[in-house]
Amino acid sequence: QVQLVESGGGLVQAGGSLRLSCAASGSIFSINAMRWYRQAPGKQRELVAATTSGGTTVYADSVKGRFTISRDNAKNTVYLQMNSLKPEDTAVYYCNANILAKLGFGPRDYWGQGTQVTVSS
Repeated sequence: QVQLVESGGGLVQAGGSLRLSCAASGSIFSINAMRWYRQAPGKQRELVAATTSGGTTVYADSVKGRFTISRDNAKNTVYLQMNSLKPEDTAVYYCNANILAKLGFGPRDYWGQGTQVTVSS
């Protein structure tokens, strides 16, 4: 059994910062890519940022220069540091990870439960 648990969401004023965390736990053999997605009301879920096991990172154009994704492989945890937040960043943020479980048949994607980020103007 593998679980992803997110934390760090909340309400912040425009221009403020938040740091999201997502910890993977359970019967894990290895973790490949780790990603953050978000979904605003009435919109499709979109990729915000991703990082490979080797540390390569990619970002959505809308967050480049403001958000930073990082990971601690020893803790099986991925972070999203969000600075200069804007009202349009308001969404539920989801953690996603491609994980090979012990005794698993192959790597598969797992999702966290989501954490709400609200940015007031």
